Amino acid sequence: MKKITDSFLCLGYWPSAGSFGFNTDILATNPINLSVVLGVLVFFGKGVLSDLLDNRKQKILRTIRNSEELREGAIEQLEKAQARLRKVETEADRFRVNGYSEIEREKLNLINSIYTTLEQLENYKNEAIHFEQQRVINQVRQRVLQQALQGALGTLNSCLNNELHLRTVSANIGMFGTMKEKITD
Repeated sequence: MKKITDSFLCLGYWPSAGSFGFNTDILATNPINLSVVLGVLVFFGKGVLSDLLDNRKQKILRTIRNSEELREGAIEQLEKAQARLRKVETEADRFRVNGYSEIEREKLNLINSIYTTLEQLENYKNEAIHFEQQRVINQVRQRVLQQALQGALGTLNSCLNNELHLRTVSANIGMFGTMKEKITD
């Protein structure tokens, strides 16, 4: 019967000097692997990420410019409304006896509707900016994840050959068989 210490993937196994083997010390190899993967992601993903962010920045700036144009249009409407208000006030002086209170109500309604319109435009601008930012963040996350997965698959495919694959599968089957024998005993 094969001992578990004779297995190729035993955690305490260290190959002798001058031969090839795997370092199965998880605490020593994971930081190295993570630093290599992160280094590759930063090196290759920086250009794509900066281009993507520049494109999104331009879209956001266009949205802001459009919102500013809408705001300028609202300011023009406000100026027209103020001119109209001055006209209404002039008419109010002429017709003060007949309907001062009604003219005041019209004035307040006009001012309230203009401020409501301005608030709606400001809210629309803020929602558009927030929506665009969220969309950019989600697309960047998806792109980075996709590139990380492609890099990991490429690394795995380049490192895994038939002999290594067969030895790993055989070792795992052997370990599974000894575990199964212990369970049935």
